[in-house]
Amino acid sequence: MQVTETLSDGLKRGFTVTVPAGELESKRTARLKEMGQSMNLPGFRPGKVPLSLVTQRYGAAVQGEVLEQAVSDATRALLEERNLRPALQPRVDLVSGAEADGKADLEFKIEMEVLPEIAQPDLSDLTLTRLKATADAETVDKALKDIASRQRNFVTVEEIRPAAAGDVVVVDFVGKLDGVPFEGGTADDVNVEIGGAGFIPGFAEQLEGLSPGEEKVITVTFPADYSAEALAGKEATFDIKAKGLKRPVDVEIDEDLAKKMGFEGLEQVRELITKQVEQEYEQLSRLRIKRELLDALAEKTDFEAPQGMVDAEFAQIWQRVEADRKEGQLDEEDQGKDEETLRADYRKIAERRVKLGLLLAEIGRANAITVSQDEMLQAIRAEAMRYQGQEQAVFDFFRKNPQAAESLRGPIFENKVVDYVIELATVTDKDVTPEELAEIPPADL
Repeated sequence: MQVTETLSDGLKRGFTVTVPAGELESKRTARLKEMGQSMNLPGFRPGKVPLSLVTQRYGAAVQGEVLEQAVSDATRALLEERNLRPALQPRVDLVSGAEADGKADLEFKIEMEVLPEIAQPDLSDLTLTRLKATADAETVDKALKDIASRQRNFVTVEEIRPAAAGDVVVVDFVGKLDGVPFEGGTADDVNVEIGGAGFIPGFAEQLEGLSPGEEKVITVTFPADYSAEALAGKEATFDIKAKGLKRPVDVEIDEDLAKKMGFEGLEQVRELITKQVEQEYEQLSRLRIKRELLDALAEKTDFEAPQGMVDAEFAQIWQRVEADRKEGQLDEEDQGKDEETLRADYRKIAERRVKLGLLLAEIGRANAITVSQDEMLQAIRAEAMRYQGQEQAVFDFFRKNPQAAESLRGPIFENKVVDYVIELATVTDKDVTPEELAEIPPADL
């Protein structure tokens, strides 16, 4: 194999590789002989089929197989000999050698971006702040009130009066698009809570003030991301007929409520709520300190990012930005920016993510941080639990698609590296309010 370097510019590398025709012919002949040993053809004893006949039938296919293997082997040897670590799959272009007779040298060009040299940063000087909030009595009381509200009963209102906020109107309705009823848009005896959730935005609100026996036509617009594609983003009318009215009866927050929920007493409910709230606060606290750590590490990324990786990361980000813009859901700080400015801002974010990813990977590699099989199994199990009743199908999917399973490895590895670095840093705990803990720091570029 002969290798000639044709490009060395920053992280970009290019080579021309030549594999002698004799080497290819030797491999081709060996493969054809191997096939002949197992071939059965009428008129020939097993394993005695003439090489010329095997070549006639399978020469072209074997030639392609040999060329593909030769390119793969030569590329791997090149990377090993020159200690190159491609950032992405190298690009290979065949120059010559694909002729059917297989008598020409194989020549191909290979171009790639390599991973940059990343010096181990000094992590001992990192100082971080861990924000901590406690689940106080007020927070637990509010959660209890929310639970009691969901447990309340509704009783029929005998008097004829307009529906008010909090009431439930019993209605029949017929939904129409351009005056024509649409499938799934008709229902009878439906309970609609004024001010409640669960209906198309603007539906329940327009029933306020409606009395039993009255009829009304309302107009609503289905959300752009509505599950029924035929209705998504469409304006529709609903013919409403009010048939009854119910009012809520508050449930007392007492021992009876706790037992109704399956607990021994109210104190057990409070303990469970406190535990759940504290777990939520711990998750928020981790997100905040991880964000602070990544900001600190970003200042230590003084190496060049492979542009191919940045391009791929930017493409994923921009796809989400365009979807949000289409649905009118751009972040407030992005509204009013022209496309050129938006692209420049998000490309900086893409470059930051690539650099941080490479830095974390290098820290993990240098410190022998790995993801165990048990950790992968736990991640797959957690993913399967998201699909109740289909757990086995999820397990089978990951077993048959190792690449999909690898997508779960990245976040686990990143979190392990983050935990490792936090252990090395000087961390100061700071008590804050739940509101301060939940504040979202401004996006950095």
